[in-house]
Formats: sequence, C-alpha cells, structure tokens
Amino acid sequence: MTPPVLISRDGGTFTITLNRPDKRNALSSEMIELLHQAVEQADLDGDAHVVLVRGAGKDFCAGADLDELLASADRSIDENEKAALRLGKLFQRIRELPKPVVAVVHGRALAGGAGLATACDLVLASKSAQLGYPEIQRGFVPAMVMALLRGVVGEKVALDLALTGRIITADEALRLGLLTRVVPDGDLDREGVAVASQLAGSSASALALTKKLFYQLDGLSLSDGIALGARVNAVARSTPAFRDAIARFLKQ
Repeated sequence: MTPPVLISRDGGTFTITLNRPDKRNALSSEMIELLHQAVEQADLDGDAHVVLVRGAGKDFCAGADLDELLASADRSIDENEKAALRLGKLFQRIRELPKPVVAVVHGRALAGGAGLATACDLVLASKSAQLGYPEIQRGFVPAMVMALLRGVVGEKVALDLALTGRIITADEALRLGLLTRVVPDGDLDREGVAVASQLAGSSASALALTKKLFYQLDGLSLSDGIALGARVNAVARSTPAFRDAIARFLKQ
C-alpha cells in the first residue's frame, strides 16, 4: 500500500501530496496525523523555503472521510472534539509555519479539503476547480474553517457559503478572495512549481518575517500595526540576507 501522504523536496520546495486518489483524498484521522508530521518535517528542513500542497488523482480533497465521520456519531462529545481539534490545529500550524505554504487545487476542494486550501497562504487553482463548504447539506457544520473563512472573505460571504453549502467555481472563488490566481487546467502544475520556485529563491528570513507580520496584523489598530511593522523592519535590516542583497544591488 502506498502511504496516504507523500513528501519530497526539490531544491527549496518541499512538496506534500495528499495521496488517497481512490477516496478523492478524503481526510482520514491517519492522513491528518501524517499531514501534521509532514508540516513539522518541512519546518525542520533548513533547505526548504516554501511548502507546496497538492492532491493526487482527480481532486485536491473532498473533505472528511465519510466512513470515519459516520462512525463518530457513536463516540462521545469529548472524543469528537479532540479529533476535530487535530484538523483545526493543522490549519493553525500551517498559518504559523515560518515558510509560505502554497496550495495547488484541481478538481474539487470541499469541506475540510476547502478548509485545508483556505489555511494555506497562497492558493492556485485550475479553471475547472470547484470549492465549497457543503457540511450543512449533510447535517453538519463547517466549524473548523469558520474562523479562517470569516477573515478571508468577510462576514456576509462566509455566512452565505456556510449556510447554503453551495459549490462555487474557481472564477467565483477568485472574486471572493478564496484564491490567489486561476490558471488554465493544463498550466496548473507548471504554474505551481514556478510560484514555489520564485518564493524558494527569496531570503528565508524575509519570507518568515513577512508571513508572521501579515497574520499578526489581524485585529490590530493602524497605529499598533505600523509600530509592529517598524519593529519587523528593524529586525529585517539586521539579517545577513538583507546585507548581502543590498550589497549585490549596489554592485550592479
């Protein structure tokens, strides 16, 4: 049997592949644990500057494993809360990772699969991709992604997507702010690699500081945000990468 999560590194790009194509890459508890491990490995790999997340087969990820979801109805609330929190913590860990995480979405990204994409920093999707949070249509709640979704698309749009569970096209997802860019189906893999390679060629410290500052600005006032930015600016100037980059520029 092939593992449900594959990892590889090419240069500065660390690739995590969801690998249950026969199950549309549905998120089983085993898969979630392996994704945690993969993210940790990417974090510890000093040569990896960017993380690429993709799905094998026809879909990026169809959401939670329905067999496990059905079985969970007989478990206690505490047991189910603990299991749900593992997925939520995965989303949080992706946001806290000091390296950009790029999702490459094709086919369907639904429910927890859409949540996984939403948690990533950049999201590229093929023209034919579809996204949605259809949990409510199954008597369920898109609970783990709600905090992220509100921040990404705003209150009214987030509630519309959560209450209706409607599936949207890549073009609409782009307009709503769920995607970074949409590319022709045949160009998706190449574009994903190109974006990852561009990021991987940047200073690791500059990438880490930029990502951390971006998410720390959530909820801050303008004055507090500017003060935090000034502090990060000062720290960035002290890094070897900054000194080397400026010296190279001045020699041109």
